[in-house]
Amino acid sequence: MSLSIPINVALGALLLAYPALVYFGLQAHSPLAIAAVLVLVTSLRTLLIRDYTSLLMCLAALTAAIFSWLGDSAIGLKCYPVFISACMLTAFSTSLWRGPSIIERLARLQEPDLPPEGIVYCRKVTQVWCLFFIINGSIACVTVFAEDKIWALYNGLIAYIAMGILFAGEYILRQRAIKNNQP
Repeated sequence: MSLSIPINVALGALLLAYPALVYFGLQAHSPLAIAAVLVLVTSLRTLLIRDYTSLLMCLAALTAAIFSWLGDSAIGLKCYPVFISACMLTAFSTSLWRGPSIIERLARLQEPDLPPEGIVYCRKVTQVWCLFFIINGSIACVTVFAEDKIWALYNGLIAYIAMGILFAGEYILRQRAIKNNQP
């Protein structure tokens, strides 16, 4: 097994834990120190995974770090989830114009010969994810100006639960649709 796989998994886990790490980190460290760690972790991840979305996430981290550095405040750090939602919205919506949609690409991993109605379905699911990223990013933006506890609760728990519900709900609906269309 390549060493980059466990490193990438660890870096990904750090990014998922970002809200909690920022919340607890701000209790003992300056925003500048946390911003430096954010840039380091996302830069390492970008070196390991060189795709469009990873590059956008690295740009988001750099933007957050610059805001924190310029103002020596946590605002930039708290904006990172907003930037990530914007990056994901960009990636998903761009795939709708350029095709195939991100969800279609994922579906083709399981079913390479996706029927035309499957392609239409995947486009609709990609559109739902775009709406999710708009809503999530908007709420994350509002929490930037809330207490740190509220920011961490939404961005570190509630947003992940909402993503999980959307993912699980779509999976259940897809399985039902597949079952109902079989003879």
